[in-house]
Amino acid sequence: MQDKTEIADKNENLIPGATGDWEVVIGLEVHAQVISNAKLFSGASTEFGGAPNSHVSLVDAAMPGMLPVINAECVAQAVRTGLGLQAEINHRSVFDRKNYFYPDLPQGYQISQYKHPIVGEGEVEIEVDGDTKTIGIERLHLEQDAGKSIHDRHPDYSYVDLNRSGVALMEIVSRPDLRSAKEAQSYVGKLRTILRYLGTCDGDMDKGSMRADVNVSVRKPGTELGTRCEIKNVNSIRFIGQAVDSEARRQIDIIEDGGSINQETRLFDPKTGKTRSMRSKEEAHDYRYFPDPDLLPLEFDQAYVDELAKGLPELPDEKKHRFMDEYGLSAYDAGVLVAERASADYFEEVIHGVKNAKRDGKSAANWVINELFGRLNKEGQDIRQSPVLARQIAGIVNLIGAGEISGKIAKDLFEIVWTEGGDPAEIVDSRGMKQVTDTGAIEKTVDEVIAANPEKVEAVKAKPAMIGWFVGQVMKASGGKANPQAVNEILKKKLGVE
Repeated sequence: MQDKTEIADKNENLIPGATGDWEVVIGLEVHAQVISNAKLFSGASTEFGGAPNSHVSLVDAAMPGMLPVINAECVAQAVRTGLGLQAEINHRSVFDRKNYFYPDLPQGYQISQYKHPIVGEGEVEIEVDGDTKTIGIERLHLEQDAGKSIHDRHPDYSYVDLNRSGVALMEIVSRPDLRSAKEAQSYVGKLRTILRYLGTCDGDMDKGSMRADVNVSVRKPGTELGTRCEIKNVNSIRFIGQAVDSEARRQIDIIEDGGSINQETRLFDPKTGKTRSMRSKEEAHDYRYFPDPDLLPLEFDQAYVDELAKGLPELPDEKKHRFMDEYGLSAYDAGVLVAERASADYFEEVIHGVKNAKRDGKSAANWVINELFGRLNKEGQDIRQSPVLARQIAGIVNLIGAGEISGKIAKDLFEIVWTEGGDPAEIVDSRGMKQVTDTGAIEKTVDEVIAANPEKVEAVKAKPAMIGWFVGQVMKASGGKANPQAVNEILKKKLGVE
């Protein structure tokens, strides 16, 4: 783990100010909603989007005499997540009452974990601008979510919806190892990817199932940590970057003007791109934590952890390195493919259909990333909505690898498959799209192009690189069907170019 006062290694992370460079120090508390059918301490549904107060049990509404009963699946999901974060799993943890009053918190306290969380220290590796960095995880603890206050339905009243009350959250607390908005964004993106791979949180920030409290402070490089401000409930990766940049600049300006930073909780306003004060920052003692008397300590043995570990999927970093080793992919291409589990699964399915995966793995990756992802982005669709199946991409790659179609024909074929569907090999046969490999036919076309352009012949002899012009003309004359390698070889022989 990195020391809390370690100076940033990269000078480009420093922020220029009137009195010199400043370093921003960032720690994140990410709240991730656990994927489970029932809430943390009741059997009420966790389904999103129900009518207000339709997914509420007597426990969630804090009716007198109602006792919490822990959901074993939520515990398993927290342990799985801890394993995915390479973290220490604590065999004994304790639930506490975090006391504060808010209208959407019917009990008057939140059941959370404080001194004894279910998961201890771990780490996440991030990549920013080609450089990798390890970010320390301080802890992961389970807690119940609060309800939702609604203020815009009536000018004189606020409403409370308790559907979310009691839903299980994992609060994942990082160490203050992040040094820029980019690093903070990369960290949350990587964390979301890991949770999605594990199936422990869907990471849907638009629905509030993943959100972050962003702690920001600034200091001169090498000095003690500054006073931090917490930006509450930021619900998009883009907004996290904007919030960090805005808050860091605000603090720098205050200090350079002779002021001091007040420790407080702030909100980020996407409309203005700035943070604004919400309330003074609470400390742990303000919440009067004490062990929940209705819940015994949570205890399990190593055998339970080992059994959960057996069911873990291959995680993104492991998958990335395997793609690089087995298929010769670049770190960038492999990173793009594993960024979402659905994308990685799609590529795996493509590879399974490619006849020579070791030879054509990079070609398959290029088709998935450049052609398919490019078209999906243009159409505003994701991989789950792709009209082109993995086996169809594999079919195109196989036809290219066998020399039956050229790259140009392959792009035409992709367009047909996108709009009409069908088996690539059958389409090529039925529409006469096969590449011309008959050297006699190619030579005839080459002779015609040379005869029609005598002035270009002399030019290419003086400048051999111009042979590319002839290649283009021959390919055009053949309708893109001529084998490009054969065209090159014949042209070099005819034009006397090495």
